[in-house]
Amino acid sequence: MTGIRARLTANFMIIIIITVTILEVLLIYTVRQNYYGSLEGSLTNQIKISADLYAKYFSDTSLQENVLYNVDAFWNQSNAEVEIVDKDGSIVMDSLGVIPTGNAAINDIKEALDGNTGKWIGRLNGQKVMAVAYPLKANNEVVGALRFITSLSAVDKDIQNTAYIFISIGLAVVFIAGMISVFLANTIIVPLKEVTKAAQEMASGNFQARSKKTHEDEIGKLSDTLNYMADEIVKKEQLKNDFISSVSHELRTPLTSIMGWAITLQNEQFQQKDMLADGLGIIAKESERLTLMVEELLDFSKFVSSRVKLQKAEVNLASLIEHIQKQLTPRAVRENINFTVQCPKDLPSFFTDANRLKQLFINVLDNAFNFTTAGGLVSFDIEMQNKEWLFTISDTGCGIAVEELPMVKEKFYKGKTSRSQNGIGLSICEEIVNLMGGKLEITSILNQGTKVFITLPKGESFYA
Repeated sequence: MTGIRARLTANFMIIIIITVTILEVLLIYTVRQNYYGSLEGSLTNQIKISADLYAKYFSDTSLQENVLYNVDAFWNQSNAEVEIVDKDGSIVMDSLGVIPTGNAAINDIKEALDGNTGKWIGRLNGQKVMAVAYPLKANNEVVGALRFITSLSAVDKDIQNTAYIFISIGLAVVFIAGMISVFLANTIIVPLKEVTKAAQEMASGNFQARSKKTHEDEIGKLSDTLNYMADEIVKKEQLKNDFISSVSHELRTPLTSIMGWAITLQNEQFQQKDMLADGLGIIAKESERLTLMVEELLDFSKFVSSRVKLQKAEVNLASLIEHIQKQLTPRAVRENINFTVQCPKDLPSFFTDANRLKQLFINVLDNAFNFTTAGGLVSFDIEMQNKEWLFTISDTGCGIAVEELPMVKEKFYKGKTSRSQNGIGLSICEEIVNLMGGKLEITSILNQGTKVFITLPKGESFYA
């Protein structure tokens, strides 16, 4: 879990650091723009006032004369460095007293001489500065340009101090968020540890262990799933043990009869013809019973391992139903049970596995006979619907309790009223129906009877 905690915390921290960094950059950039914008606006207002002053009161004389006699009127308007440029681009006055030779080929001056407001940020004499240039006009003609230059050192210092404050706040936020991330990671890790501990106990064979559910979330659902799995394993283990015990008992009974009669017939005193015939008959009957039980177990094993494949062929459904009726009628007569079969006339052929279909019907009907006492009724009804066959097998036997009904098709399950030999008959029927693409449903009322509905699709496998 340490690895998960570290990954969760690291992921949280990466997201937090990226988010805080982006916010810091945006904030510092916004502060810089605001500072620079404010300073630029101030210089622009000041230079416009000076340019307007020139246009109103000094435009009747040349620029050179104004530089000689009225220059104080320009730089008294601002604390910035003041430069005056003639219309040829040559600096004719600088408030610092340093006039460079040649033309000033700086973009802001060019824009001012073109009649626009020029702005420029760069380094001048080794110092970062901001310059704003504005045209000087006489009689609506540009005669030169006025330029205000101010140092950005103080502004950058203020921006830097503000940036330090934002960075400090950002680091504090990252630290606090980191602590919260560890706490949030623990809220996930601690329940996972509990679930893992319970899973490890279950894996070691302790299926009585249970995972404690703390929250209604994905981990809570995982706890419920683990607990449900443990309950199902315990139940299946009990069913398996009951199945083994039941099968052992069922196998022992015929084996005991076979062994007993074999020993008896070895004794010369009991080798009379009648006794020999009875003994051999019982041995043959019990051997056949054993064979059927083993075949059923082998069938069950094949279904569980998904090794059963349907051997499909065209089946005369009417003949199959008639054969089943003839096969079970003697048993119905012997047990005094009324057995009826209702099916439409001129049944079409059915493309399926005849042996498995017969096995399905025989198994369900066998259960119906087992549950029905003398004087009762077992009926087998066939109905042809639009897209499917509906086979209904009903009885008036003892029925199935409501709490047992959902489990009767489970492997190895033998209910309290069950008379099946090993509890796998209906599970085999379920597997057969699933292979055929149908469904098997059971309804029952205790002490009134049971109905089994087998629905098989016609689809492409049905020939009209």
